[in-house]
Amino acid sequence: MQVLVVVDMQNDFVSSALGTPEAREIVSRVADRAAAAKERGEEILFTRDTHEEGYLDTQEGRKLPVPHCIRGTWGWEIVEPLQTYAEHPIDKPTFGSQFLGALLKARDEDLRRQGKPGVERVTLIGLCTDICVISNALLIKAFLPEAEVAVDASCCAGVTPESHRTALTAMKACQITVEHEN
Repeated sequence: MQVLVVVDMQNDFVSSALGTPEAREIVSRVADRAAAAKERGEEILFTRDTHEEGYLDTQEGRKLPVPHCIRGTWGWEIVEPLQTYAEHPIDKPTFGSQFLGALLKARDEDLRRQGKPGVERVTLIGLCTDICVISNALLIKAFLPEAEVAVDASCCAGVTPESHRTALTAMKACQITVEHEN
């Protein structure tokens, strides 16, 4: 089984509170990659950074005092070109989603019980390379140590271009395949 995980492609990270030119630049590539995944029959999962009112009183809010991805706001929503693929996003209150890791492990075990290959490859794309993409890639690697975990660098953007590159280097050191690196 092949899985595509689209990480936090939300309005606040693309064009609002924490948006960057690099994030805006990848939207069409991410949409094209999601369309190709659907055509190939890959499972597509979306994560959605989710904070509540009172975000600034949390540890993350004190360290990053920019309210963003507040549940129910426009900034929390998946960007328009991807909404058609994001049927049931996985809301996550922090960088990495333990639920995502457990879900993938359960799917892997279920497939293997049926005598089928399990989750063979998980590819991550989205935002931000240096925070949520790397966190989820490492979590998935911990839950599925024998699956190939990959990141498509051309469909990711970091907080800065430098931190994007640093995160890709760190993931390579952790045996995560980095594809389409410029």
